[in-house]
Parts: sequence; structure tokens; C-alpha cells
Amino acid sequence: MGRVSIIVPMLNEAAVLSDLCEHLAPLARSGVEILFVDGGSQDGSDAIARAAGFCVLMSAAGRARQMNAGARAARGDVLLFLHADTRLPDGAVPAVEAALQSHLWGRFDVRIEGRSWMLRVVAALMNLRSRLTGIATGDQTLFMTRSAYEAVGGFPDQPLMEDIEISRSLKRLGPPACLRLRVTTSGRRWETRGVWRTIVLMWWLRWRYWRGVPAEVLARAYR
Repeated sequence: MGRVSIIVPMLNEAAVLSDLCEHLAPLARSGVEILFVDGGSQDGSDAIARAAGFCVLMSAAGRARQMNAGARAARGDVLLFLHADTRLPDGAVPAVEAALQSHLWGRFDVRIEGRSWMLRVVAALMNLRSRLTGIATGDQTLFMTRSAYEAVGGFPDQPLMEDIEISRSLKRLGPPACLRLRVTTSGRRWETRGVWRTIVLMWWLRWRYWRGVPAEVLARAYR
């Protein structure tokens, strides 16, 4: 297995970037390529990442576009797409390399950090649903071989559900490696909007997407 490239799309993430850069620094020192892709931040996110010694690419806004821009620039044979508010577990890179010996793509289990006990339930259900359906979310930190990424044409250029759509495409190549190792993602979105309200919103959006409502329409409701 060749070099691993971690691609981090970001937009106005200054509040979490110092911690993220500190988290990723040991991986960078070990030879993992780290690429931040900024979609036009107004809070100095790009400057924070550059000051920490990381490569920052500029891209049109949109998580899918930013991740595709990072993938095009990356030199690794393995691509891992990490949200700015998500942290990898110890041993993540070796686990990914081992998983891709027998799979073309995969994801981690997720833990949602926050005060509400319901976030533990949400994370457990996300992990179970993903394991049963073979569909992963971006919060679970998707990873794949470059050949698999290129075979499906990368992330679709849409403002929402790009993770669901690329999972569907990747499933045609083979089932995902569902790692038991857990990434930790922030529960800020859930707690700010209300946990129950967010659960209902996410299920409503997924149901409407399954029914064929365009992602552009759903993105307006998500915001």
C-alpha cells in the first residue's frame, strides 16, 4: 500500500483549526500527506493552517468540490477525507492500510462528542445503519484507494449528500471496510439546533433524497 493522503475541506473553521493542526502534526511527521482545502474562509482559516506548516489549497466553495480538488492534488495512493471537526483515533493510518488490503474503500465507526446522552444513541444507530446498508457518511471519515476514487469519478458535484452518493457508487466496486475504531466528531451542530430536531431533520432529508428530491433543494432546508 502506497502513501496515505489526508484531505481536509474547510470553510471558516478557525475555532477548531489549532487543535486539528496539533492533532495532525504527528501524522505529517510520520510521512502522511496532509492537504487542507479552503473554500473561501473569511476568518483566517487558511492562515492558521499555513502557520502550522501545512499545505493549503484554495477551491470553489462546496465540500464535494473541495474534496475533489484535494484528491487531484494529493500524491497518495490512499485518500482519506477528514472533516475539520473530526479527530482520528490512535492507529488510524495502519488500520486503514490493513483494511485496504482486502477492500477498496471503507469508513470508521463514529463517536459524537457532546453533553447529551442522546448523541451516544445517534452515533450507535449511525454505525449500525452503515454496517447494514454499506452506506457511509462523511462524519465517519471515508477512505479509499485512489483507483476506487477514480473509478467512480470522485465526489458528485452537489451541495449535500455527496457522501451518500459516492458510497452508492463505491458499493458497486465492493463492500466497505467498516472499522470498529471510532473517530470522534463534534456534536456542536446537534446541540446548537437541538438533538431531536436534528435527528428528525436528517431523516427527513434522507427520505426526500431517496424519493428523488435534488440535493440543491435539500441543501436550502439543511442550512
